[in-house]
Amino acid sequence: MGQTVFVPRELEAGEDRIAASPDTAKRLFGLGFAVVVEKGAGAGSRIPDAEFVKAGATIGKAGDAGKADIVLKVRRPAAAELKAYKKGAVVLATMDPYGNEAAVEAMAKAGISALAMEFMPRITRAQSMDVLSSQANLAGYQAVIDAAAEYDRALPMMMTAAGTVPAAKVFVMGAGVAGLQAIATARRLGAVVTATDVRAAAGEQVASLGAKFIMTDALKDASGEGGYARELTDSEKKAQAELVAEHIAKQDIVITTALIPGRPAPRLVSGEMVKSMRPGSVIIDLAVERGGNVEGAKAGEIVTTANDVKIVGHLNVPGRVAASASLLYAKNLFAFLETMIDKDNKTLSLDPDEELVKATLLTHDGVVVHPNFAGDKPAPAAKKPAAKKPAAKKPAPSKPATRKAPPKKASAKKSAVAQPAPAGKPKGDA
Repeated sequence: MGQTVFVPRELEAGEDRIAASPDTAKRLFGLGFAVVVEKGAGAGSRIPDAEFVKAGATIGKAGDAGKADIVLKVRRPAAAELKAYKKGAVVLATMDPYGNEAAVEAMAKAGISALAMEFMPRITRAQSMDVLSSQANLAGYQAVIDAAAEYDRALPMMMTAAGTVPAAKVFVMGAGVAGLQAIATARRLGAVVTATDVRAAAGEQVASLGAKFIMTDALKDASGEGGYARELTDSEKKAQAELVAEHIAKQDIVITTALIPGRPAPRLVSGEMVKSMRPGSVIIDLAVERGGNVEGAKAGEIVTTANDVKIVGHLNVPGRVAASASLLYAKNLFAFLETMIDKDNKTLSLDPDEELVKATLLTHDGVVVHPNFAGDKPAPAAKKPAAKKPAAKKPAPSKPATRKAPPKKASAKKSAVAQPAPAGKPKGDA
């Protein structure tokens, strides 16, 4: 048997997902890898240990991580886990590095090659590896289920001998993967659905699902890189907010899904908008882990306002449907892992220059290598040449008549050296 793949039980409270399934374990075993799954790791996803054993895996303990060449996880490894990993181990997980730079540094010091699955480029050949899409899809579905449970009224229109029950009005803010699935699910349940997005192209997708698309005329398009929305200008924010404020007062359920990678979630629903909603209305904030789209939302809580509007801020929404989420997530990881496997030698071969690896590699060989987190590190080195320049000025006092021109050139060179440092910082923040 070749290298060892270890699948641990997730340590974070409330995380019931697992990074492997019996199917992916079987396929890894078939490729010549020894697969070790920590005892009880799949319990939260309704996968008993016996299913992994049937797939060819071995049930082990947390300490087996120290022998693994590859570790598959849902969440970034904690400090205690890093101590157990051997240097050079390849770890695939959702790393959540923004705002957690110290944790990224800790992974570098541990000597692991950490691959952030959420950085997978959105290109055709990587679609099967896109964990953001697979998990957001389920989050959009679950958001509607959670909303229906809190709304405590029927969503579809019902015509009965006793009278007619009106259909609930659902407003989805953000028509990305989560938003589109929320629209589809709400429509299946019989709600009247409207949606908005700052990307003009989303209008056709919304309409194709049977919902009405609304967008302010002042905002032509705010599409950004990688299919995400760019940040709006102040005038665009104002125009969009005015449109939303008028529309939201008539809605029964609002679901917000807007996120910008690496930045706090944009504020879409103000406190005044919440006050304008009818008693018993429900707001689901899927961006609450990044600060929230809704004023008054609290991470991990359901807040009931003075006018009896519920603002739901569940954490880890995909994890609320862990059994389904784990199967998709496991396939995402396997699809990526398979591209790095040398099938002749039955070993994983990590090439830092390969397109998908380069895009996702956070740490390697003891250092942080991803440009978004290592980009500002060259700055101190760039200052060293600048510090040497004053030494070139020392001869100037002895020959003031002949050395006046050279100091100007030295100053020009000095500014040329200083320019790359600030230019590098935006790349690290982007």
